[in-house]
Amino acid sequence: MVVSEPMVAGMQKGSVVVDVTIDRGGCFESSRITSHERPTYIEMDVIHYCVPNIPSRVSRTASKALSNIMAPLLLEFAADGGVEASVKQNRLARSGVYMFNGNLTHPGLALESKLPYKDLDLLLATL
Repeated sequence: MVVSEPMVAGMQKGSVVVDVTIDRGGCFESSRITSHERPTYIEMDVIHYCVPNIPSRVSRTASKALSNIMAPLLLEFAADGGVEASVKQNRLARSGVYMFNGNLTHPGLALESKLPYKDLDLLLATL
């Protein structure tokens, strides 16, 4: 965790934390997954917002932002010889892979969703 419980406890009463990494395990020790229906809870007098996939609330804006980010990446993937080649060569690209050839490759997501997981590096080694 990046932010410990004592750090959260030291915040002013009524402070708000938004854990944008909750779908990857979270960055606040006091975080727990919430939902759009019940997005917040109060712990140590601090309001916590820990909804996974926050962009789903603003889908049109998120889609435009994602397009602006993805277009250059897709061009880079093409220059590298395709997505598979880029994932093999580029550790940063590899860190963003959740599924590969039909296999869930993100351990945190697998644990949270109780689905089987396969290590991406092992899958890439078999190619």
